[in-house]
Amino acid sequence: MKIGFIGVGNMAKAIIIGLIKAGVSGTDILVHSGHLEHYEAFAKQNQLALETSNEEVAKKADVVVLAVKPDIAKQVLTDIKLEVNSADKLVASVVSGLEIAEMQAIIGDWPIMRVMPNVNVEINEGMTALAASGPLTDSPFNIGKNIFEKVGKVMEVSESDFTIFGAIAGSAPAYAYFFIDALSRAGVKYGLTKQAATKIAAQVVNGSAKMVLEADDNPAALIDKVSSPGGTTVAGFLAMEEAGFMTSVVKGIDATIAKEKGE
Repeated sequence: MKIGFIGVGNMAKAIIIGLIKAGVSGTDILVHSGHLEHYEAFAKQNQLALETSNEEVAKKADVVVLAVKPDIAKQVLTDIKLEVNSADKLVASVVSGLEIAEMQAIIGDWPIMRVMPNVNVEINEGMTALAASGPLTDSPFNIGKNIFEKVGKVMEVSESDFTIFGAIAGSAPAYAYFFIDALSRAGVKYGLTKQAATKIAAQVVNGSAKMVLEADDNPAALIDKVSSPGGTTVAGFLAMEEAGFMTSVVKGIDATIAKEKGE
């Protein structure tokens, strides 16, 4: 199976790296974008198939991943529409804000999947939203779903919920990095090296996330399990709440969504 990427920016590169780590051969990944100098070294390093045009990628690929900027996405779809008019070929778009109906208006009623991954696909720990023009259990939608399952977890999401999904899954890795960095700086304040403090903080967040995913309890119940009555954790937790920790997180998501909506 051939997977074609039109656009080779940061997100496309992250997906490609994750796919190769998952065992997909670089020779089965076709790429083309507007500026060869931006991705030629990356393509050669990973033994990707360099194509001469978007149309060539669309013609040869079984799944076409549209990963261009929103302002040129519709023109690119117009350019490749003759190459993707097949019930056996899937267009999987990672273009922000471009809805399935808009894509169908350009290329016709052919299989289309809207995809919203996050950068953690690079280490096969992504969280990806999927919405499709047909059931995910049917081919070729199930093929697209399988591709993104190789690089992390997937969730079928209504297009109306893509904005909030993007705010949490797409932007929040930066906020998680920020929290880890804040914990590590607190460690430095009390004498740890930044390297040691960062490793401790990152592993704690990693393990805590796995606990939330695997435990039967919700996060609030897990907080209670860590917080002994009158103990140090409660004192720290209340201090963070007094400083507005939860409010600041929610406000951050509010601002992310407002920016996405152009407000």
